Amino acid sequence: MSQVSQQTAYDDNNIFAKMLNGDIPYHKVYEDDKTLAFMDIMPQAEGHVLVIPKQKAVDLADLEPEYAAAVLMTCKKIMQAQRQVFKREGIIQMQLNGSEAGQTVFHYHVHLIPSSIHELGKHAIKMANQDELAEQAQQLAAIINA
Repeated sequence: MSQVSQQTAYDDNNIFAKMLNGDIPYHKVYEDDKTLAFMDIMPQAEGHVLVIPKQKAVDLADLEPEYAAAVLMTCKKIMQAQRQVFKREGIIQMQLNGSEAGQTVFHYHVHLIPSSIHELGKHAIKMANQDELAEQAQQLAAIINA
């Protein structure tokens, strides 16, 4: 029987923790008391948004139920806005747990990508234009807050 490897410990210096602490800038789309949604700076497709809980959780197994529910409700809001702004019916919802699954930032997060799985680009290959990200964040936020 194979052994399960030890889960990664939460690192208070991960990039998402720094964003939540206000230590680094980001293009905010939505925020409430339990979640934060922002533009991915190295998107796999136009309009790629990340949703994170305001809880220190490495992956889904660490997430408290009220934060898990809040993340899903935020995802729903973001997806509805993405469909309007980017004129895409299809939204890829992706969440990776652990390095073997491809997780690179060890703070629980959900990717919402207005694209087709057949058109999806590679992640973390090319930095997006910051002005375009800011504009996209404003367009999404305007729909969510309307």
